[in-house]
Amino acid sequence: MTTRTAIARTRRPLPRDLRGRGGSGKTAFMKPPRTLPDFHHENALFDQGVLRVAGVDEVGRGPLAGPVTAAAVILDPDCIPEGINDSKRLGRGRRESVIALLRQCARISVAHATVAEIDEINILQASHLAMRRAVQGLSERPDHVLVDGNRVPVGLNLPATPLVKGDARSLSIAAASIAAKIARDEIMRDLAQQFPGYGWETNAGYPTAAHRRALQDLGVTPHHRRSFAPVRNILCRGQN
Repeated sequence: MTTRTAIARTRRPLPRDLRGRGGSGKTAFMKPPRTLPDFHHENALFDQGVLRVAGVDEVGRGPLAGPVTAAAVILDPDCIPEGINDSKRLGRGRRESVIALLRQCARISVAHATVAEIDEINILQASHLAMRRAVQGLSERPDHVLVDGNRVPVGLNLPATPLVKGDARSLSIAAASIAAKIARDEIMRDLAQQFPGYGWETNAGYPTAAHRRALQDLGVTPHHRRSFAPVRNILCRGQN
């Protein structure tokens, strides 16, 4: 792993002409185009003498079933693959192409918090638990961690900076979002084979209409989060 090389990522320029089309002469107030994550935050830390920066992100806070998954990634400044972006903006094929490149030249650690842990300590704390485990699982200890969100997980015990919407701002966090998304989707596809009918192979456990109907028709599985209201309500009705 090399130390630091300044990498500048340019952002897409705003459109010069924001005037509306047609003959009304009115100005159309357009939203600026989405920007791509860049290496600005990492480079700022390198300039302060930091050698290894990890980005950490989680996926799976909203589903009714399955674990919450986090990934931590240390990018090599000399080997950053093209195409890294917030995983929500990438299709499955593109995510898999990017992760294949990341596995060649980045440090990646993936960790989970189980359904039982989610029900015991709540989803926010379980998300932070998965994040801590992911950082601790890295083969090299980072000197600083960029965390997606507005809080640093308690007990991380490393210098860290929270970044709101960090997966759209930092390449390291965006890379972590891809790794976490791929790992969790694979788990849910495997579980879908064991528990068919809930659509986990496509909805990843999120509360889609089809998933909710399956809960009503097929009942609650061991992989459903009993602390989540739609699942808890079904269990309560079954006890009456």
